[in-house]
Amino acid sequence: MTAVVADRIESAAQAYSVAAQLASEFADGAAARDLGRELPFAEVDRLAASGLLAITVPAAFGGADLPPSAVAEVVRILAGADPNIAQIPHSHFVYLNLLRLAGTADQQARYFGQVLAGARIANAQSERGTATVADIATTVRPVGNRFRIDGVKFYCTGSLFADLLAVLTRLDDPEGRSGLPAGEYIAYLPADTPGVRIIDDWNGIGQRTTGSGTIEFAEVLVEPDQLIARSAAVHAPTGYGAYAQLLHAAIDTGIARGALSAATEFVRTSSRPWFESGVERAIDDPLLIQRFGELSVAVTAAEATLTAAGVAVDAALESVGAASLAVATAKVLADRAANEVSAALFEVGGTRSAAADLNLHHFWRNARTHTLHDPVRWKYQHIGRALLHDTAPPLHGVI
Repeated sequence: MTAVVADRIESAAQAYSVAAQLASEFADGAAARDLGRELPFAEVDRLAASGLLAITVPAAFGGADLPPSAVAEVVRILAGADPNIAQIPHSHFVYLNLLRLAGTADQQARYFGQVLAGARIANAQSERGTATVADIATTVRPVGNRFRIDGVKFYCTGSLFADLLAVLTRLDDPEGRSGLPAGEYIAYLPADTPGVRIIDDWNGIGQRTTGSGTIEFAEVLVEPDQLIARSAAVHAPTGYGAYAQLLHAAIDTGIARGALSAATEFVRTSSRPWFESGVERAIDDPLLIQRFGELSVAVTAAEATLTAAGVAVDAALESVGAASLAVATAKVLADRAANEVSAALFEVGGTRSAAADLNLHHFWRNARTHTLHDPVRWKYQHIGRALLHDTAPPLHGVI
């Protein structure tokens, strides 16, 4: 499945240029892929071959070592064209960051090298049926000189396109036979490892082609050097959670911009003026002009806040709390803009825009689905507590 990387990307400007070129290609057919639930295997191959998935590999291992702000901008650009494709590498970048923060030198050399060669990482993190999203039932147990993973994961975005799976597990070793400290571990394992079953059963109303279904792990054997303790990243001031949230905000911001662009094009080319407006073209209706001005301000504010949050995450080692609050603000505005603008597309487009074959509703479905990932009401809580009580936001965030 690994794509051959055509070129190495060396700068943020080059990354943005490549992302814009790919976005132009991906936009053509995005609505049709969504409507028919056609998984974007060819498009993800193009994304991997472009070199964009390797832009965060540290310079010491041969990568461009681009900062979080650059990754967020790449994701935003792609999301404006096809939010499904933009979400697929989210976990790829998150677990490369975990590898950078918590992996050994040997692990970094191995997995960074694979990514430079075109490998893709997907998550196997969330579970259904547990008390909260933070509870993990999937276990890793010592078996002789190796370990065994058993469990079931869901919302495994990108898994259908992946070469490597990053599996969140809980150590089950009450007798201490492994010598490892208790806690959560990420297992990096090839997607075709025996005992791994990837199931294409994602049926959400939006983000339909992200490959976010179920993975079953039945007596999956892994080597000790495939395990990385998660605590070094999530229980220390590393900015790990803020980085992951920044990319979620980038997806939502991109959806908002894509919906606004689609609404603009539709009203220019297909909408009729309301008879009471007294104008011959919909684009001359003063009420529509007003509404488009409001929507543009909402999207521009979300983009500007995302940029500011990216800069804060870049500097997260100096002030992780400030970075987390900046990302929380960006997430609130991105959530609001994505849902408002994608719904307003029909308000400004009129009855014709609701035609099912146009599938303009994929913007709203994608926005409504992706913004459910973690509730923004808790972002307000973190921001308010910081102002009133000088309380730092949680280090881990929601990944």
